[in-house]
Amino acid sequence: MGEAIRIIGIDPGLRRTGWGIVESLGNSLRFVASGTVRSDDKAALATRLCQLHDGLAEILHAAMPHEAAVEQTFVNKDAVATLKLGQARGIAMLVPARAGLVVAEYAPNAVKKAVIGVGHGDKKQIHMMVKVLLPKATFDTEHAADALAIAICHAHHRQSVAYRMAALAS
Repeated sequence: MGEAIRIIGIDPGLRRTGWGIVESLGNSLRFVASGTVRSDDKAALATRLCQLHDGLAEILHAAMPHEAAVEQTFVNKDAVATLKLGQARGIAMLVPARAGLVVAEYAPNAVKKAVIGVGHGDKKQIHMMVKVLLPKATFDTEHAADALAIAICHAHHRQSVAYRMAALAS
């Protein structure tokens, strides 16, 4: 049947970046770990980005995932906040890429559809379904729960032709 594929899902944020790791084998998923990397909101932006980088790098080094998935950023009305989120997202993509992983990206609606069956839903629905799909899952913040949802989404989509083609191209 093959070996389990370890997937890290990352929910980027400047204050809190959630991460969640699952193992996928065939149609089964198993919870591995989850948590939140925090940055010091009183520190300079560059320092905060370094904190996120170092925290994620430590997790990847310890967990040794095979694949990574990151949620795409949505643009909101506050341009400064969107730019800072984009910078945090850059770190969330850079760390696994530097570790040699292919990094998949998923829109928030795709994550919701993969986890709750529809493209729109509230956080409570997502977190409840994460617990249903991964009964042993624990998460310290909503960001960690969201990261697990991203990992679940990737586990469901990773066999698609488009993903296989992207993996071959890199």
